[in-house]
Amino acid sequence: MNDTFTELASSDIRGFAVRPVIQPVTDSAALPEAIMDEGPTNVLDQYHTQIGEWLKIKRPTQPYTEDELKDAIEAFISDSSNAMGNWVYYPWLDTVVRVLNEEMYREVVTSRNQFKITPEEQKILSGKTIGVIGLSVGQAAAVTLAMENVGGTIRIADFDTLDLSNLNRLRAGVHQLGMPKTVIAAREIAQINPYLHVEIYDEGVTPENAVSFMSGLDLLVEECDSLPIKIAVRHIAKKMKLPVIMDTSDRGMVDVERFDLESDRPIFHGKLAAFEGKDPATFTPEDKRNLLFTLVDYPMASDRAKSSFAEIGKTITTWPQLASAVTLGGAMMTDSARRILLGNTLASGRYYVDLEQLIGTND
Repeated sequence: MNDTFTELASSDIRGFAVRPVIQPVTDSAALPEAIMDEGPTNVLDQYHTQIGEWLKIKRPTQPYTEDELKDAIEAFISDSSNAMGNWVYYPWLDTVVRVLNEEMYREVVTSRNQFKITPEEQKILSGKTIGVIGLSVGQAAAVTLAMENVGGTIRIADFDTLDLSNLNRLRAGVHQLGMPKTVIAAREIAQINPYLHVEIYDEGVTPENAVSFMSGLDLLVEECDSLPIKIAVRHIAKKMKLPVIMDTSDRGMVDVERFDLESDRPIFHGKLAAFEGKDPATFTPEDKRNLLFTLVDYPMASDRAKSSFAEIGKTITTWPQLASAVTLGGAMMTDSARRILLGNTLASGRYYVDLEQLIGTND
């Protein structure tokens, strides 16, 4: 393997490539040696089309005719003073794609955000770092954050690998079974936006690395299954004055804790008062059950969720999650994150986007 390429691809996880190799396009528009040596099977060059999109968003009041656009693209490409873009090599796809340089790329991919997100707001968001713990709802959140360009850095954590039973809700395929969930999420983000910075904790968040994971974050999306970790990261977030948001995949419940605005706010809105002082590591199965019911507001849960809870350990092994609920959770986490990061009013509390109530049901 070429030494340059080895250096660029050095940050692999458990032997899996997770970041694309980005090399500038030269005057000859030939593939760089570092990429050529890998012998990629697929080379996709749609640079002319991308330049056309960029030119069109620069002239919204005077649309190009087909011939005018063709001439404008050729004029841009032939001008040696203009940017020539970058080659992006995805080792796991055995594919090289030519894309606009980072500034032009961001202009085009965010052009359809305006003015639901203003250019000024998009610039603010690009400087933010968001942490995502747990990659079920968390995967949906991380990918949606990437598509919406909310955050310039996304830090993801999960210790688990993909199982067949995960495919009811995770965006993945059977060819990825056994692959770390962090790798699956990182690769999808890279395929959406090769310039987005992704940091990976493939051991998940633990008591030993929690402070490291959370340091430097502007917001935390917490979606892990571990009750002790849920509690621990909130105590850390409170000390760091870091806002925390969570989705429960039932009745569209969004939990918001604005530790950035309320330094004395009790974690989980004070719902854990009965458990304060207890070591989570010593929780009995009954303690864990009662704690879970407290965290999800059992009386507020859907009837089907309550029925499912009653079957855990009898006919099912854990609580169910549906793809529709996880996808909705990713959308709500992204919307909530964007508003918090932009300084919009979003108070601590629990909010419900209950589709059965909003749309109606025949059950």
